[in-house]
Amino acid sequence: MLKKTVEDSLVKQIEKEAYSSNLYLSMASWAETNGFEGVSKWMYAQAEEEKMHMLKFMKYVNERGGKAVIPAIKQPPTNYKNVQEVFEQTLEHERYVTASINEIVGVCLDEKDFTTHNWIQWFVNEQTEEEASVMAIIDKLKLLDGHNLYMFDRDIVGMRGDVPASQE
Repeated sequence: MLKKTVEDSLVKQIEKEAYSSNLYLSMASWAETNGFEGVSKWMYAQAEEEKMHMLKFMKYVNERGGKAVIPAIKQPPTNYKNVQEVFEQTLEHERYVTASINEIVGVCLDEKDFTTHNWIQWFVNEQTEEEASVMAIIDKLKLLDGHNLYMFDRDIVGMRGDVPASQE
């Protein structure tokens, strides 16, 4: 059985994961309508991954005797200056999610909920990978300095390595 403080922190994370999915869908739409097919595929795949994270939190809360709450989601931004801004905002958002996951770790330790602490470690590792992936993309964009985005857009999907077949 989940302690209320642990349950509350996990339910808050459900909302953050849902927002993350919507944010990346919005970025995918912006990229798609601005001729960045590769970036849009990357973002659609990212949105799907965030949805799966949300579902993992929901199932865990429910399986541990809590009650997952489906939140209202605020609308994410819909317009971006350029691809660089899209990925800088992605990195900023991933760092926000990392901080939130770390807060959950702290709650688990405070409450001596070692089961949830063990379970949340998957997300701790996932966030390390997410941030590293986006930082690598930003590094490549800086090398391009706004030039030759056609090749970057063509190659970005391969940087994920896990784009669902439905998005190819």
